Amino acid sequence: MSRHPIIKWAQRDDLIYITIDLPDAKDVKLKLEPEGKFHFSATTTSGADNIPYEIDINLYDKVDVNESKASVGSRNILYLVKKKESKWWNRLVKEEGRTPVFIKVDWNKWVDEDEQDEKAGPDMEYDDVNFSSLNIGGGGEEDYEDDDDESDSEEETESITEEQTVSSEPGASSSQVEVKC
Repeated sequence: MSRHPIIKWAQRDDLIYITIDLPDAKDVKLKLEPEGKFHFSATTTSGADNIPYEIDINLYDKVDVNESKASVGSRNILYLVKKKESKWWNRLVKEEGRTPVFIKVDWNKWVDEDEQDEKAGPDMEYDDVNFSSLNIGGGGEEDYEDDDDESDSEEETESITEEQTVSSEPGASSSQVEVKC
């Protein structure tokens, strides 16, 4: 008897993103038919046993098989399915009722229908930023070697005490911090 791997999905008006989470899948077979029939099968190895996985689902609507693409990776299988008509689907599968338990929404790729044309905010776009030129943490030209002639075997202890006292108004605080190096 075969098992069902977890399928995550998201959509745009013209595409469906299907991710099958199955690390180290072997003998991967994918079949997509124009009327929306989707078949997946593969095996994984657990000890000496080969465990079969299989999925047969009917997608919500027709798809363009020639424009759809698949990529088999070491941790998952990605399928970019082109819809025949550019419109939003109410669900991934054609059958009404409860969605099978192995089908989940891929919230990392999900975009709401009314937000799909909006561009990401300026704080979310990093395509044109060269992080190495920002001089923040590591990778700099500075030399941090210790120039002291003292032996490293000696224990050095430094205590820093910081006191902050604020009046006894609501939200006031008093703290003491001690750091030993």
